[in-house]
Amino acid sequence: MSLKQLINTAKDKDKFKSISDYIVFCQRYLDFIQKGLQAVIVSQNETNYCFFQYRKEGNYNITRPINSDLMYQTASSSVINKKFIELLRNAKDIPNDDQNSRTIIRNTIYTIQQSIGATLDALPAGQSNIARKINGDLFERLIKLLILEIGIDCQSQVINIPVTVDGIEQFKMSYQHDLLLFQEKNLKVIGSVKTSSKDRIDKIFTDKFLYSRLTETNTPHIAIFLNDVQRKNTKSKNRYGINSTFLPGHFKGYTVKLTPLDGVYYCDIRPNMKTDALLRQYIKTIDYFFCNDVHDFMSK
Repeated sequence: MSLKQLINTAKDKDKFKSISDYIVFCQRYLDFIQKGLQAVIVSQNETNYCFFQYRKEGNYNITRPINSDLMYQTASSSVINKKFIELLRNAKDIPNDDQNSRTIIRNTIYTIQQSIGATLDALPAGQSNIARKINGDLFERLIKLLILEIGIDCQSQVINIPVTVDGIEQFKMSYQHDLLLFQEKNLKVIGSVKTSSKDRIDKIFTDKFLYSRLTETNTPHIAIFLNDVQRKNTKSKNRYGINSTFLPGHFKGYTVKLTPLDGVYYCDIRPNMKTDALLRQYIKTIDYFFCNDVHDFMSK
C-alpha cells in the first residue's frame, strides 16, 4: 500500500470500526516503512527514539518521535496478529512477572496507534490540527474497543449531574467523558483517554474533584495516555531530539492538594515516572490497566 493510500485510510475514521481494522492498517504501515522512507533519524538526546522522514509523496515531512523499544517492525510484528487478542482476552490471568505477555500488550497498543499518528504526520502543515483531532479520536476508540473485547461494558457519553442546594435540585451540569465503565448498569469507572497529557492534565484532575463533590460519591477516575514526548530542534548537525511534555510538578500538586486519580496509564512511560516515588505510586504502564486494575475496579 502506498503512503497516499495509507493517508486516505487514516483520515477516514469509518475505516476503524473494529480491532481487526486497526491491526490490518498497522501491518500495512509497517510493511510500507520497510522500504518507503527517505530516512530514519535517531534522536540526539534519547537514542531509543527516532523519526521517520517521508519522501516527496509525504512532503518530506518528519514524524513524531517513535520509541524503537516499543514499536514493532515487520519482522517481529507477527505477535500482533497471532498473540495480542488472545492475551488481551485472558489479561486478568497474566501474572505480574510474565513480562513477555505484558510487553506484547503494551507494545502492540503503542505500535497500532503510532502507525496511525505517523501516517497522519505526512499531511501538509496546514492540516496538522485535523490530523491531531483524528489521531486523538482514533486512540480513544481503540481503547474503548479493547475494553469491550475483555467483556466490560464501555461507553462514551454525556453525564448530566444534578446540582442540589438544601436538598433541592437547582440545575444540571453536563460532563462529556471518554470512557464510562459499567457493570450491570452501575457506573464503576470514569476515564479520560488522550494521546498525551499536554494541556489536558489540569482538566482531568478538576473533573474528578468536581464530579466527586457534586455527586457526593468516590467513583474512580482514571487517565490513559499514549506518551508524553514531542520533537525538538537541537543545535547539532542532526538537529532532532525529544522533549518531555509531562509536567511532574502539576501532577504532584494536584495529587497532593486537590485529589489523586485512581489510575494513570501510559504506553510509553517516561523514566521519571518509574524513579520518582510519588509518580511511581500513581503512574503505571498500560498493561497494568488491562491485566490488573480494571478488574479490581469492576469488582468493588
